[in-house]
Amino acid sequence: MKFLLRFLGFLFAAGTILFVVGVAGVSGLLWHFSKDLPDYSQLQDYEPPVMTRVHAGDGSLVAEYARERRLYVPIQAVPKLVINAYLAAEDKNFYEHGGLDFMGIARAGVNLVQNLGSGRRPQGASTITQQVAKNFLLTNEVSYTRKIKEALLSLKIERTYSKDKILELYLNEIYLGLGAYGIAAASLVYFDKAVNELTIPEVAYLATLPKAPNNYHPYRYRERALERRNWVLDRMAESGFIKPAEADAAKRTGLGIVQRAQQQQQHTAASEYFAEEVRRELYERYGEKKLYEGGLSVRTTLDPKMQVMARKALTDGLIKYDEAHGWRGATSKIDVSGDWGVKLAEVKALSDVAPWRLSVVLEVSDQSARVGLQPGRDPTGYIGKDRDIGILPLDGVKWARVSGKAPTKVSQVLNPGDVIYVEPAAAGQFRLRQVPEVSGGLVAQDPWTGRVLAMVGGFSYDQSQFNRATQALRQPGSSFKPIVYAAALDNGYTPSSLVLDAPIELDQGAGQGVWKPENYEHSFYGPSTLRFGIEHSRNVMTVRLAQDVGMPLIAEYSKRFGVYDSLPPYLSFSLGAGETSLLRMVTAYAMFDNGGRRVKPTLIDRIQDRYGHTVYRHDERECIGCSGKKWENQPEPSLIDRREQVIDPMTAYQITSIMEGVTIRGTAGGTGFQREVGKPVAGKTGTTNDYKDAWFIGFTTDMVVGVYFGFDKPRSLGRGETGGKLAAPVVRDFMKAALADKPGAPFRVPPGIKLIRVDAKTGVRAGPETSKAILEAFKPGTAPPDNYSVVGYGGGNAPAAGVDSEGGFAPSQPRAWGQGVSPESGRAVRSGTGGLY
Repeated sequence: MKFLLRFLGFLFAAGTILFVVGVAGVSGLLWHFSKDLPDYSQLQDYEPPVMTRVHAGDGSLVAEYARERRLYVPIQAVPKLVINAYLAAEDKNFYEHGGLDFMGIARAGVNLVQNLGSGRRPQGASTITQQVAKNFLLTNEVSYTRKIKEALLSLKIERTYSKDKILELYLNEIYLGLGAYGIAAASLVYFDKAVNELTIPEVAYLATLPKAPNNYHPYRYRERALERRNWVLDRMAESGFIKPAEADAAKRTGLGIVQRAQQQQQHTAASEYFAEEVRRELYERYGEKKLYEGGLSVRTTLDPKMQVMARKALTDGLIKYDEAHGWRGATSKIDVSGDWGVKLAEVKALSDVAPWRLSVVLEVSDQSARVGLQPGRDPTGYIGKDRDIGILPLDGVKWARVSGKAPTKVSQVLNPGDVIYVEPAAAGQFRLRQVPEVSGGLVAQDPWTGRVLAMVGGFSYDQSQFNRATQALRQPGSSFKPIVYAAALDNGYTPSSLVLDAPIELDQGAGQGVWKPENYEHSFYGPSTLRFGIEHSRNVMTVRLAQDVGMPLIAEYSKRFGVYDSLPPYLSFSLGAGETSLLRMVTAYAMFDNGGRRVKPTLIDRIQDRYGHTVYRHDERECIGCSGKKWENQPEPSLIDRREQVIDPMTAYQITSIMEGVTIRGTAGGTGFQREVGKPVAGKTGTTNDYKDAWFIGFTTDMVVGVYFGFDKPRSLGRGETGGKLAAPVVRDFMKAALADKPGAPFRVPPGIKLIRVDAKTGVRAGPETSKAILEAFKPGTAPPDNYSVVGYGGGNAPAAGVDSEGGFAPSQPRAWGQGVSPESGRAVRSGTGGLY
């Protein structure tokens, strides 16, 4: 008995010692692993990288910029169905345990013993809290050390943060495949839905993804993904989150993965130049980190429907010009023996020229060609098995001139193996297409605010990301002339002032020889009104006017309008010889349209940070009375516009009235603006030396539209390819579509302007015998002249107007050609610009 008691005492003492040693050992281990644990308190202020989203004016998505595609959603906005799906799949006891699931750990331990030596990866028993600790604070290393640290951190996190906070961190951080981080981004990527619109089978599929999203890829491993989703549905039913009948009904559905809506894809393709310009501005304003991780919400000025119209109008114009200049040959050539589809699939096709299709010519006869269309690829990148065939009839290639003549046989144009673009024409039939060499840009702007409503920077963004609307610096030609005439009208001239349209020779000095500016038609009309000078784009008249006004003043006006920062004081620059961008020119015309008020072009209305705080707003007008919380008989709110007045509103109207004449009887008169658009349109053509650039900028009361045509490496567009022929029809077609449902309105006449009937040719007051009279706009104290005194036909340095007998202004003494000018404007005039018009 004594021995037994002694033995029991020994066991007790040994057990006590072992217990103390074990506790000391565990404590030591815990101390060892705790001393270098990451600081878990950082989770309190954690701001994950969130993508920047760019929206159009109507709220539709234009672009997203991110390194990790994530939208942060607070736990209060996460539907209960989504939470329950993740709890069922990942941690059904989440709200009961304190960070560690000991039953799960036991199961994992048994599994580990059973699989010893098998080489299999140990089964996990991680709770959601442990996953938060690993994802935020640790690495993915598979080791006991990491698991111990993970457990310790989980216990600390549970003591520090609420369950909802931990769940919020988890649901926004996890990677769910296809570039999506967090449930909100995954909902958009997989189902094109907001997270609160998800159905039971959809949330079940998303809940399968945290462990290994690539293993349940919806296209590569569809059956495996369905099996795992159905497993999640069973767990949801077992946990009571859904009814068994709901689970069974959900199992009978497919994965239901959807691509972004077709209409959204069309808008996105049409607006890529616009989106890239916004991205550049955000980068310059906030830097790279803020752009790709800051979660900015950007509301742009883009009108998506107008953008699609703008792209169509410009590309149609580019194609029309390109096809008129003939066929340049196939894009490339491949061997059509065997499976031609695989070979054609390897040829890069432009992704933004739908409905065009890349194809290969399989057989050719005199009357048609048989073409194979490029096969598509599934979302995993595998080439489709279908091989679609189409017929290209002779009518579809007749534009492709051979030696200047329309082909009489398809075989004159195409050969087997030619890789070409085709466009569907009729059932099973196609039309031959080619990517234009010529390029151009289009900008549509609100003249009152400077908001850019649409922007196209070229034929295809996939082909070239260079934006011809903002980055191309080209000579505007005669589209610059209205600024020269505005300077004159602001300084004593009237639309009826006469300027001599006759040959002029200017000594450039310093051995540069004599410059003889020329008119486009190489003809002269003699004394002509300022209106005639713009309507018919008279070069010599513009040079004489610039001489009389002085190039320093014109340079000042060009800076006011934002066309140039510093215009050299040479007379050739009065004909648009300086380089500028299409956006700058459109903005300058907006100031004519809005009555002379300065506007700043903008593609962005408002920017908000990730918390919804507005950090930028384009509209800087002051709103008086807008802060009232309720109606208390206070005055109505009013907007105070403190923007600078660039020119006299009456001058702006005079120029507008003159440019309206351009579209009626001037250089754009044959385009049919008034008939096709059905609204008053003003504008000005521009064509540069050797037909290298073609411009037209036109406007109505509510919109300014500018179009530019030219080759990226400047060369002649061809004789006769003017702004009136190439660019003006594009503006017309765009305006016709964009303004179809908007009422027309005449240009607003500012207070003080007098509209007086004058002789259209001479500018003198119209009488009963006048055969062709027009209404001309005059400022207070001015009136039509009663004589034929002409600028450029006499001497003296006085302004080109004097008070006549009726209190109006008339040109002063006659001037000799080339005399009576400011000293600085008579100095060096650069050569090589005689063809600007």
